[in-house]
Amino acid sequence: MATSVALLTRQLRVPYVTGLVLAGLPITELLSRPIGLDPSLVLNLFLPILIFDAGINTDISRLRSTFKPIALLAGPGATISSVIIALLLKFGLGLPWISAFFIGVILANTDTVSMIAVFKEIPVPSRLSTIVEGETLFNDAAALVSFNLISQVYSTGSLTLAEGIQQLLFISVGGCLVGLVLGYLSIPVFTRLDDPLSSLLLTVALALGTFQVGQFLGVSGAVAVVIAGLVFGNFGLSQNTSASNRITLLSFWEYASFTANTFIFLLIGVEIDLATLWKTLPAILFAVLAYQVGRVLTIYPLLAGVRWFDRPIPLRWQHLLFLGNIKGSLSMALALSLPATLPGREVLIAIVFGSVLVSLVGQGLSLPWMVKRLNLSKFTEVQQQVEDLQAQLITAKAAQDELDNLLKTGVLPKAVYEEMRSTYQVQIASAEKALREFYNRRPDEFDGRNGVLNKLDAIRRRLLLAEKGALNEAIRKRILSEETVQGRIKNIDEQLLQLDDD
Repeated sequence: MATSVALLTRQLRVPYVTGLVLAGLPITELLSRPIGLDPSLVLNLFLPILIFDAGINTDISRLRSTFKPIALLAGPGATISSVIIALLLKFGLGLPWISAFFIGVILANTDTVSMIAVFKEIPVPSRLSTIVEGETLFNDAAALVSFNLISQVYSTGSLTLAEGIQQLLFISVGGCLVGLVLGYLSIPVFTRLDDPLSSLLLTVALALGTFQVGQFLGVSGAVAVVIAGLVFGNFGLSQNTSASNRITLLSFWEYASFTANTFIFLLIGVEIDLATLWKTLPAILFAVLAYQVGRVLTIYPLLAGVRWFDRPIPLRWQHLLFLGNIKGSLSMALALSLPATLPGREVLIAIVFGSVLVSLVGQGLSLPWMVKRLNLSKFTEVQQQVEDLQAQLITAKAAQDELDNLLKTGVLPKAVYEEMRSTYQVQIASAEKALREFYNRRPDEFDGRNGVLNKLDAIRRRLLLAEKGALNEAIRKRILSEETVQGRIKNIDEQLLQLDDD
């Protein structure tokens, strides 16, 4: 069935996850008994898979260059949005405070699977894509932490502000430490494994085991998996890993993530009872309005202030971040995880399910149109030529690196090695020559602010971030004094702010 939906959505140009939910809706009527979306299955199996896959595919250097807006949206942004939604639901629907805050946290969470799927078809600036992916990566963890804190308030009856902050720091920082320790411990084990299947099993154990260790220690398992995925993806995969093993590993996790999303969104459609939703439709529409208001009052004010300490976020990007405020699997799982003794629990679950359905169908179907309408994709012919040359350069150099490994391990004789290497060297030389000609053009030769110049700015940004990282490391190791370094860091920050978005 999932294959049929995939083929149909591709033909109709509809987001795959939206198609899965719509396909699941009529199945409920055909079943003799409900299947049900088990929240423990989503939280303990599917969620770690999705988070770990996102973590190992996230470039820390890009994440670091966009960390400030991501941190604003996933931290203060999610908190403010939760409070606004809770207040609107409290006074608009008359919900008890505890129920309103539960729903506020659930509906403040974003699921950008649909947005990322659209980005794969319609190229957008890479910084925008990184912000979207980064917000989701940390927003999931933040939602779970906040949900657990509210559950503690409900079960104990009280929680002071000081206790809440202490608990929040313990859960978050503890999760970071667990992820760092297990992520780094897995790297030496991974480098000693030469069997692709053993490597796959190690990463599966790392993803699922890190989540369970975090939960067992009373810290955030989601935060732990995020950090473990980032550490392993950026430091483990890059150390003495053959190209074939790396491709096998990344392909496996891409398929695992795709499979998890397929089951989740299909089960969301199966789980939704249209008759119940119809009865609670006014409350659902008010909840949709509430989370959109919460998103508006966080996206625009917070990102407008980014210009004071980081590169400004274009207004069109802010529009997309607001309009792409889609709800998904974690919201459903958290709704089903609401305490069994919570008054009006069934109505609250119906409100969340209805909001997710409206979000996936309404915003999901209009998302490709919105991306095109906002004119975010400016992929010129010149930029296509540059990317083709970059692809030629990257692939040729990667093949040369693999040849070096084959020669070192004795698989290839030197004569054959040199012949093959020279073939790739010709490709590298021609690509480098053509790229040099593009990059040496005067700015007035390009049509406006061309993507080629933006790519140069992206390269300069990586170099400046490397300089800044080296200076911070020199301070940490007491090689240079802070007084000596601060002036240089300030100068680097000023140069970073002058670079345009890639």
